[in-house]
Amino acid sequence: MHENRDIARLLGRIADLLEARGADPHRVRAYRQARRNILDSGESLQSLYSASGEEGLRQIPGIGEGLSGVIAEYLASGRSALRDDLAAEVDSVHLFRQLPGINEKLAGRITRELDVHTLEELELAAHDGRLKEIKGFGPQRVQAVKEILAGRLSRSARREQERIDGGRSNREDNQPSVSMLLEIDREYRGKAEAGELRKIAPRRFNPKGEAWLPIMETERQGWSFTVLYSNTGRAHELKKTRDWVVIYYRRDGREGQCTVITAGQGRLKGERVVRGREPECRRYYG
Repeated sequence: MHENRDIARLLGRIADLLEARGADPHRVRAYRQARRNILDSGESLQSLYSASGEEGLRQIPGIGEGLSGVIAEYLASGRSALRDDLAAEVDSVHLFRQLPGINEKLAGRITRELDVHTLEELELAAHDGRLKEIKGFGPQRVQAVKEILAGRLSRSARREQERIDGGRSNREDNQPSVSMLLEIDREYRGKAEAGELRKIAPRRFNPKGEAWLPIMETERQGWSFTVLYSNTGRAHELKKTRDWVVIYYRRDGREGQCTVITAGQGRLKGERVVRGREPECRRYYG
């Protein structure tokens, strides 16, 4: 059961991310005021939601239709698509701003318009033509991105291989192994296809409020996982909502997420791949 302080923490995090993204100050204040009201309330939001749904949540001052939807999603699934999307965008903007020739505005366009969040994904977008479609990315800038990432990613791959060869890699201490993630991906897609999973009604891209999104909870080697199909704008645009699988994981206070997709090109074309961990996937498939 989620307590009020968990929900207050969620709204505080969303407010911080909105502020970092440059959102409307009134919207930021609304989240922070709702957070304070929840902490001051003697009513359990979990109980209100169980008894009366989103309408029950709106009994708390400052919680309108938008905020009640965010809270309801968290109470139903333990996750928040808004928080995760904002976190990915803010973190990605900071990452891309470190590249020469990419300012905050251009970095924001990359994340919002292409749904790209890692250097590996950016390199792919530069080569498959998507990056040149973004305003501000002419041929010279796209070529510069290709050259910069070719150097950075090759050095990163060499360092990773050296750590593995030296027996000093601690990746599995910080995140689940690629083999484990791909196993969970197979289980989720199989059960979703067979109709064996509980379905939730996501708030985003779901005007009729239909419960269509299968969700799976499982555990492996001390890790806890929550697994869903991607419900991002880019996944809907590319009709990949039944291909892209988002896996949230947590253990001993550490948490993270990854996306598993079917590779569309390169050496791994047709294989299931964990985004951002392509070198490990290549080793996994031999």
